[in-house]
Amino acid sequence: MLSEFEKKLEKYAEVILKVGLNIQPGQRLLIGGATSNYDGISFENIPLVRVIAKKAYQMGARLVDVVWGDEQLRLMRFQYGPKESLKEYPKWRIDARIDISQAGDANLLIMNPNPELLKDVDPSLISEFQLHFHKQLKPVLDLISQNALNWLIISAPSKAWADKLFPEIPSNERIQKLWDVIFKICRINEENPTSAWQKHNENLHKRCNYLNQKQYKALKLTSPETDLTIGLPKNHIWNGGSVETQNGIEFIANLPTEEIYTLPHKDRVDGFVKTTRPIFFQGKVVDECMFKFSKGRIIDASAKVNNEFLLKTIDIDEGARRLGEVALVSNSSPISQTGLLFYSILLDENASNHIAIGQGYRDSLKEGEQLTVEEFMSAGGNDSLIHIDFMIGSGEMNVDGILEDETTEPIMRNGEWAFEV
Repeated sequence: MLSEFEKKLEKYAEVILKVGLNIQPGQRLLIGGATSNYDGISFENIPLVRVIAKKAYQMGARLVDVVWGDEQLRLMRFQYGPKESLKEYPKWRIDARIDISQAGDANLLIMNPNPELLKDVDPSLISEFQLHFHKQLKPVLDLISQNALNWLIISAPSKAWADKLFPEIPSNERIQKLWDVIFKICRINEENPTSAWQKHNENLHKRCNYLNQKQYKALKLTSPETDLTIGLPKNHIWNGGSVETQNGIEFIANLPTEEIYTLPHKDRVDGFVKTTRPIFFQGKVVDECMFKFSKGRIIDASAKVNNEFLLKTIDIDEGARRLGEVALVSNSSPISQTGLLFYSILLDENASNHIAIGQGYRDSLKEGEQLTVEEFMSAGGNDSLIHIDFMIGSGEMNVDGILEDETTEPIMRNGEWAFEV
């Protein structure tokens, strides 16, 4: 007989495969790590991976394969490896994802960050690595932005992550505590998690439909430390919850998800903004960031924590100084209500309104998947090697939509939706 935990793990796997990936009979499934350099899945995740693989085969998957990894090997590379080797990345790891993506098969990424792992590593070494890694990953990111495949990022506990989040409770209880949180925010505790996700997905779509009908020319975001105007391109599309692949498979790319998002115009962002949560990227925590924009471009930036790393990141390419996404999230979202800082963009972005520097999503523009890079950029989209979310929302933020005649309408007040659906 299954324990209560095992029953919830089965439900989690079912939501992952049915709601998130919506895996189809005959598809291959590649399971890999969702760390920022895709080193592979921690062996701590073996029980979850096996449950997912079993259910995937039962649902008709043709092949399930896994890319394993070890974070200590990643640390050793920075500590002891030759510096010139930071320009290298195993081609087979990239090729595996390109193969899956081009074939329209399914890709599952499992995230369990270790915020302490690279804290003593020279930020310049990490910046050097990420520059060359993202160049090699660009073909995969392009296919993702074009919805060439059904893909999904989820979270699973690890000892290091649980230790970071819950230092105040006994060590042997921390991983279970983190599992309890993940089950809660992923609606696994609901009587019927799949039905709960279907209802939530419908609500996200209703909010998107409302904003898509409005076709605001810009958004105005204000709070005590933010005054930012974000222009929106003509024929922009708000997305949230499920989207469709090019061959018609409906999937949800992030579990959990609370956001609706669209494409900023890369040349029409002006004002200043301060982040409200730290971000964890490439092994570094970056906190209390300030950005000043003029005509779409970041003209001034700083961070109180890891400032040098931030400045090198936004100089990876020209697109890294421009926005590729703006997303709205209710301050009362389940992730926000935990009161936790997860050190995981996947989770923390769903606690707060956020902006992303770098690559824009093609599906946020009408017929964007069919455009060349030049056509996409001409329409207002952004092209970059990176896409990094920064949380900027709070219970004090207001968001207004600006119409063509310059009149404004409330979208959010004090962090909550100002319109009903």
